[in-house]
Amino acid sequence: MVYFIIKKLKLKSALIVVGILFSVLMLTNCKNESGTNGKDEEATEQSTYSNPILGGDYPDPSIVRVGSDYYMTHSSFNYYPGLIVWHSTDLVNWERISHALTKNVGSVWAPDLVFVNDKYYIYFPAGGTNWVVYADTPNGPWSEPINLNLSGYIDPGHLVDEAGNRYLYLSHGYVVKLTDDGLATAEEPVQNYEGWQFPKEWSTECFCLESPKSTVQDGYYYLTTAEGGTAGPATAHMVVSARAKSPYGPFENSPYNPIVHTENRGERWWNQGHGTLVDDFNGKWWIMYHGYEKHFQTLGRQTLMLPIEWTEDGWFKVPDDIKASDDIELPKLKISEASHGLSDDFDNEELNLQWQFYKDNDLDRVSFMEGKLLFQAKGKSFADSSPILVNSGDRKYEVQVEFTVLDDVEFGLCLYYNEVANMHISASKERFSVFNRQRRKINEPNMLGNHGYLRILNDENEVSFYFSSDAKNWSRVERSIEASGFNHNVFGEFLSLRAGLFAFGEGQVQFDNFIYKSLD
Repeated sequence: MVYFIIKKLKLKSALIVVGILFSVLMLTNCKNESGTNGKDEEATEQSTYSNPILGGDYPDPSIVRVGSDYYMTHSSFNYYPGLIVWHSTDLVNWERISHALTKNVGSVWAPDLVFVNDKYYIYFPAGGTNWVVYADTPNGPWSEPINLNLSGYIDPGHLVDEAGNRYLYLSHGYVVKLTDDGLATAEEPVQNYEGWQFPKEWSTECFCLESPKSTVQDGYYYLTTAEGGTAGPATAHMVVSARAKSPYGPFENSPYNPIVHTENRGERWWNQGHGTLVDDFNGKWWIMYHGYEKHFQTLGRQTLMLPIEWTEDGWFKVPDDIKASDDIELPKLKISEASHGLSDDFDNEELNLQWQFYKDNDLDRVSFMEGKLLFQAKGKSFADSSPILVNSGDRKYEVQVEFTVLDDVEFGLCLYYNEVANMHISASKERFSVFNRQRRKINEPNMLGNHGYLRILNDENEVSFYFSSDAKNWSRVERSIEASGFNHNVFGEFLSLRAGLFAFGEGQVQFDNFIYKSLD
């Protein structure tokens, strides 16, 4: 057909016709490849996603859908400001939008983020009790934390029954009714669930019935819980399900338990557990949960996602042919333009959302001048310096920062688990030093003067340290550190090895151009 047109028309006209035919053909192919589901979506070349959804220490995810928007938060432990709130439109790409907690009330575990009566609430345990904060929008401002005076329980999970009454599921299989505004308890907790007894020959850490989350579907109250312990053996943690016709039970356990579980040490993802269900804008269902990556427990418990299918007998499960280590078909949703990078040029004149203090939230230590961070030193040693940290999320990465010495302070870059477990390269007017767990490994004289650059390379848990005058030609400090043991099974506290900045002594140091680069 094209040959016939060329023969009958002048060359210019023929080329126009050929172009039109080619365009129609390509448009038809694009429609056939992208498809449509009648919802608001954008075509994308990417058709699958791979776990983790959020790399790094983002455990105990709680997620809520509001229209076509999704919001999520996680345990924040002793990092402040706490309770990072994330936003996404596609469940895969996420962006930080706020911190819901600025007042230090202790180590924050397993929160539950919900949307009720046009308000957002986060229920969470900390400091031996349970708290709630609320806001009109997930961007905040969030309220001051309100003490619910519920001691002895962790991991509250919010529930609204068919009559509009509000409850909290609690650890150990308890439930408590709330007041209508959700800001106080209305009754005493009562036990409503004994859990699912997994086979005793399984290698677990404990029974540990916790993290109850609620889903109301087709007249049933589905209770999604965790058992087995969150760390310890690779096969310890799991997600289990039960359902009842009343929030008070009685509950029957799912025949498909465990819903999520690491079956053996050969798998990529260990200690998979603590799940929350969410339906997407197209009516598909997903489970958000966490797991450690084999050999990279230093990264903490990372956020993972799997599709969920509902069975004919009214239960839910992960499809039999899908594993967390697979490439999985993307949700058919509007693609998020979200980004959660960790680098910072300090041009925003405020501490960006990726930064958190350890056991502190002293923003008076932070000021900005001409796009540079002025960081006030704290304490007399690294152990009490309360660094600011970012949540490192890669097997292999490097961090670097530009510095200018202003006062008599010692400062630098660190990889930090807690006050005991950490490593850093420090600088002063006189020297560069590398430390491992507060023990000095080596000194080198500072020949750069008052200005230079520091760099740490974490090559799959083998850590090396560098300094430079121009960020191009680097001098490697002789000592390297093997870091794979910096994890919960060794040091406790459920934390991760995070990169950050510190300063101690008297005065300030100037930082600029903090760069975090994944090298995977």
